[in-house]
Amino acid sequence: MANANAEGDAEPMSDPHVSLDAVLAPLNRARGLPSPFYVDPRMAEAERRRVFFDQWAGIGFGKDIPAVGEAMPIDFMGAPLLAVRAEDGVRVFENVCRHRGMTLVKAKTKIRGAICCPYHAWCYDLNGKLLSTPLIGGPGVNSHPDVDRGTLGLTRVRSFVWRDVIFVNLSGTAPAFEVVHADLMARWREFDAPLYPGASESSFSLRVRSNWKLAVENYLESYHLPTVHPKLNSYSPLSEHYTIAEPGKFAGQGTRTYKPAHDDAGRHFADFGGLSAKWDIGAEYLVVFPNVLFGVHRDHVFAIVLEPNGMEETTERIEIYYASPEMQTEHYAGLRAKNTALWRTVFEEDIGVVEGMQRGRHAPHFDGGRLSPVMDEATHVFHHWVASRLSS
Repeated sequence: MANANAEGDAEPMSDPHVSLDAVLAPLNRARGLPSPFYVDPRMAEAERRRVFFDQWAGIGFGKDIPAVGEAMPIDFMGAPLLAVRAEDGVRVFENVCRHRGMTLVKAKTKIRGAICCPYHAWCYDLNGKLLSTPLIGGPGVNSHPDVDRGTLGLTRVRSFVWRDVIFVNLSGTAPAFEVVHADLMARWREFDAPLYPGASESSFSLRVRSNWKLAVENYLESYHLPTVHPKLNSYSPLSEHYTIAEPGKFAGQGTRTYKPAHDDAGRHFADFGGLSAKWDIGAEYLVVFPNVLFGVHRDHVFAIVLEPNGMEETTERIEIYYASPEMQTEHYAGLRAKNTALWRTVFEEDIGVVEGMQRGRHAPHFDGGRLSPVMDEATHVFHHWVASRLSS
């Protein structure tokens, strides 16, 4: 990567395959990821393969297919997938027929009987088993000795559901999810309880005109609270936030001043049971690399799945959950709406700075930025994680 010369001028970047040595350096002398990793489409394929397909990445939410037989097609960075609620939980398959590669399911639906291809009517059960091959041997003949149905089930994709987020490892090469994220799962074991999604007001999406990594980076740090979130900073100040940084694992931040919301009648959401005293006024916000953002509080939690749409646009899908089914009732609708409005405001306040950083990445001499040795530890952990996968 080009550096400033003796006169203070910098040379524009021309080679997208720039050195990552400065990114992999210790925090006290590290720089951020170079701009091509945010704007150059030539980076997209390597990132798609090594950062998303080779790792455990989030693709959606279990709440969207709550009943057995429900199926939901998902375009995961160009890969057609199908999430299905089977008897034993969520399964994910490639959303293509094993005959001619026809897309099987075009929209979220309830499977009645079998998953049938609209082209030649090959049919599969909810476990992906090939059930029937109509006319494969000619008119009136539905089998052929050279076609073994037992080897032609839907191609299953490794999946794991944690905190209602559906994760997949498309390459099949990553260690088990429980191994990769053992430390994080242990950290939040107190929150291992059923999650109850709010109604429609607890689910929303935001479109951000930026690379997905900038959305992650913004979420990781509290450094921007005083300038971007002055109202939030008034009751959850920067001084009461702490950094969480586990190299190679996860990163984020926490606060020691969380205050549960209440409505005009003084009602509060129910708390998760059995929480330690830490959570009386504490909350944490962590990123499961690459693209899932979580927040936990004593009375509600949320998850955000980032969906990259090319190099310079990201969809943020936000879902808020509660500790009791009673919190889903109309009795708490106003409080749910108030809570969602609070978080929507916070997340929308971030859009301007995230999009501003994206525009800044087109500056021909920007070198990735000088990180704060105190405030940017979590960002450095994320950059190091990305760079390690792209440089291997």
